[in-house]
Amino acid sequence: MDVLLNPAYAALTGPHAGFAQVRGEVRVYPLDVAPFLGLPDEPSEQDWADAAALIGPGRVVAIKHPDLVVPGSFKVDLTIDLVQFVAPAGLGAEDAELVALGPDDVPEMLSLVALTDPGPFRARTIELGSYLGLRQDGVLIAMAGERYQIPGYTEISAVCTHPDHRGRGLATRLIRAVAAGIEQRGDRPFLHTGTANLPAIRVYEHLGFTLSNRTKVTVLQIV
Repeated sequence: MDVLLNPAYAALTGPHAGFAQVRGEVRVYPLDVAPFLGLPDEPSEQDWADAAALIGPGRVVAIKHPDLVVPGSFKVDLTIDLVQFVAPAGLGAEDAELVALGPDDVPEMLSLVALTDPGPFRARTIELGSYLGLRQDGVLIAMAGERYQIPGYTEISAVCTHPDHRGRGLATRLIRAVAAGIEQRGDRPFLHTGTANLPAIRVYEHLGFTLSNRTKVTVLQIV
């Protein structure tokens, strides 16, 4: 399978292996880093049993996979249709007004995420890659950064702008700036969004992103 169709597994068996909690062939990020479970492309009964033992009761995890058959030992809480886009060559553009975000910025980042809901972002998500932000009068009003790192690609994630500052092109600036760092490492940027998020899709298409896959995110837990 194309690594882009199974990004959590590709990351956790590749560049993000140092984060992986492991049982058999199954991988998962620590709870405070990301909710994503990594399964082989065609998970076996043993893989599902190892996943259940690894995550334990009560923990909610998410899997990005286009066609996942979930066994009855798991409860599916939610399934969301996603589109995945890959950036055009040369998208990156550095932006001197943006600032690098670090651990001291995490409380503000979590507040901005709670307000805008760009997708999962937790206390240690910032450890997965570089994050950039824009401040106005000292207040963080927009940010974006890197999440999955897989062979040849890095995901742009947590793209969000405070509602009071939308319509100023801040998301575009942040995407291009994050892309610049990814391209400097020799990787190609990619990203995901929900099929219903038409404003975001229009931004990505305007920037020259091309559709690479249609997939799903499945949120589940042990019954």
